[in-house]
Amino acid sequence: MIKAVLFDLDGTLLDRDASVKRFIHSQYSRLNRMVGHVPREEYVARFIDLDQRGYVWKDKVYQQLIKEFHITGLTWEELLQDYLTDFKYHCEPFPNLVPMLEELKSRNLWLGMITNGRGQFQMDNIEALGIKKYFDCILVSEWEGIKKPYPEIFTRALMKLNVSPEQSIFVGDHPENDVIAAQNAGMIGVWKKDLQWQIEVEFKVNDLTEIPLLIKICENGRDF
Repeated sequence: MIKAVLFDLDGTLLDRDASVKRFIHSQYSRLNRMVGHVPREEYVARFIDLDQRGYVWKDKVYQQLIKEFHITGLTWEELLQDYLTDFKYHCEPFPNLVPMLEELKSRNLWLGMITNGRGQFQMDNIEALGIKKYFDCILVSEWEGIKKPYPEIFTRALMKLNVSPEQSIFVGDHPENDVIAAQNAGMIGVWKKDLQWQIEVEFKVNDLTEIPLLIKICENGRDF
């Protein structure tokens, strides 16, 4: 019987691609006096390219932007601080996020989240989505001192929830850091499909609304 469902954040609950686009367009507009010599679409596209979907921290991104675009009147530290301060105002959830969480809670399932990233930054984004109240434990890699795909961070979350791996599902978008890593920790790994990746996996969803049904399917041991 499934007792707990754990989630990744970026690319799974938070539509990070859409959120980044909203933020960087806003940053360009707000700081136009210093960055306006660069065409908007060029600034936005280069940020997204350098960001590598969040796998490159923004200190490196902004240092490169300043160098390439000859930005003056702003330091990379100031741009980074703007990112840290303002990103949360542009967080966009995937469709049906809250209804899905409410349905899982109504079934008396334990909910957890494991996300790689900076502690306060990730918590700010979770708060911005309005979903913190649904989770019984939230682990952020910076604060834990370990990150996915290492099995220990999954084990810590399961200990906090007091459930066994066999009673747990982990939902994430990254094939290695989420799905395979969860399986290596003894959990059922569920892939939140992302066109960027290709993976052969038993359990997958296109939309968050599919997760409650998938839980029943996992319990019955059937393909999805």
